Amino acid sequence: MKTILVAINAKYIHSNLAVYCLRAYAKPYLEEIEIAEYTINQPTDAILMDLYQKKPDLLCFSCYIWNIEYVERTVREIHKLLPNIPIWLGGPEVSYDAKDVLNRLPQVSGVMKGEGEQTFLELLDYYHGKIKHLSEIPGITCKDGKDILETPWRPVMDLSKVPFVYEHIEDFKHKIIYYESSRGCPFSCSYCLSSIDKCLRFRDLSLVKKELQFFLDHKVPQVKFVDRTFNCRHHHAMEIWSYIKEHDNGITNFHFEVAADLLKEEELELISDMRPGLIQLEIGVQSTNPQTIEEIHRKMDFSKVADIVKRINAGHNIHQHLDLIAGLPYENLESFKQSFQDVYEVHPEQLQLGFLKVLKGSYMEKQKDRYGLVYKDIPPYEVLYTKWLPYDDMLVLKKIEEMVETYYNSSQFSNTLRLLESEFDTAFKLYESLANFYEKEGYDKVNHTRIARYEILYQFIQRIAEKEKLSLYQELLTYDLYLRENIKNRPDFSGEYSLNKEEIYKINQEILPKHKELAIYAGKHMRKMTHMERFHYKVDGNFEKVDQILLFDYQKRDPLTNQATVYRIS
Repeated sequence: MKTILVAINAKYIHSNLAVYCLRAYAKPYLEEIEIAEYTINQPTDAILMDLYQKKPDLLCFSCYIWNIEYVERTVREIHKLLPNIPIWLGGPEVSYDAKDVLNRLPQVSGVMKGEGEQTFLELLDYYHGKIKHLSEIPGITCKDGKDILETPWRPVMDLSKVPFVYEHIEDFKHKIIYYESSRGCPFSCSYCLSSIDKCLRFRDLSLVKKELQFFLDHKVPQVKFVDRTFNCRHHHAMEIWSYIKEHDNGITNFHFEVAADLLKEEELELISDMRPGLIQLEIGVQSTNPQTIEEIHRKMDFSKVADIVKRINAGHNIHQHLDLIAGLPYENLESFKQSFQDVYEVHPEQLQLGFLKVLKGSYMEKQKDRYGLVYKDIPPYEVLYTKWLPYDDMLVLKKIEEMVETYYNSSQFSNTLRLLESEFDTAFKLYESLANFYEKEGYDKVNHTRIARYEILYQFIQRIAEKEKLSLYQELLTYDLYLRENIKNRPDFSGEYSLNKEEIYKINQEILPKHKELAIYAGKHMRKMTHMERFHYKVDGNFEKVDQILLFDYQKRDPLTNQATVYRIS
């Protein structure tokens, strides 16, 4: 019996851990289970043709907020081509309103609710005649003649019994590797479905270490842990981080979601000594408004979070990504501005300004009337407005989000932004003014190249800065530009190239060879991979006037920012 597990991912580089876990757990039927991965960017016809040609006997779709509309369209059409094939759905987007799903999609035979490994195995047992009736399988909602049968939710399983899914690592080339060492979450955040599963479980550390070594041996570029709060158990986190540090292969990066205020001194000392780029941390702040934090059932001491993020930043070896969510209860525009400013001032590598997604089955959804919470009917069910945050204010935040993503999170304008921030009372005001400039000039309606973003920022600077500062801003933009781009065609604000042939010859023949660290750059083969530029300000310091020539090495890049390594030549 040929079974196909269908995963429709958001991007090609993504993989779907869930379907691989289902297949690996169903060992008796392993040879007859096939995984078919697609993306939401593919035409539906292409998927229909591919699934039809595979000639399945059973189809199972993995459903999330980012693909549910696509899945539903595909299900309706594939049923016309394969009308006698049972179709089952699973995943968080269908688990909590399974009856509604079946009423909405008559083509679907049933829904696997919640954790699916054991349920999927028993479902295959049923279709192979080993189980007589679907009512014997916990964790499903399905058609039973004209009625709908709903069985009790299945007890959670031992995570260590889920097989490792990456033995054929060659199948995941150019894909992000997702890995879980725990399931469930100790917290009860009202916007998150993880709060529904109160049973926090951990994979046996001996298995985890063995599997991490597999990734290290195969030099996987990135392993993204999907644990909801990785450091909620101190011993578990310490064991994994210690192993990663001790067995570092110099290539693999590991991503973790952590609660910064739970990090203990021992953990901070351990990660402070890691190779730059070995790990990166994602920290969900969401809001710094105490009333908001209390209302969403979140536990967080932001003053402690801020101190820890600053301490980690000082080591310049760990990329930190901090999140805020707009649309939470008791958070109006002024409150959100303060949350933004609080997080901005700790200077993480990335500040993600997200918008509340009202997930089915969450406590937030149940409180929508009390909060005046209005959100889109279509996935991902993003907030439109609340009783505290009208849609006009939401539009302001949408514009801010784009500017922060373009100019702050890209790490392409870090030195220019440092000076530009001083022109405004708050960082929020800076990005709001920049967003208004984009809108006024019509730049918000156009796709821009990376170089154009520098040119637009200089136009903005010309509007708000004193004329005496413009030469400094030009140098800062030029410096930031060459930190990332070894360009040949200079933008207008950079002016004419200031080093003549005689100076370059002298540098290569007389200055570079005399320095041990710089001698390698004197050879012709290195010139295409470097750039030299004269600056009249100390652009990476306090902007003091100084005459200096800097060399940018594009082979040696900062693993956190991707900026070139810079050497002062004179």
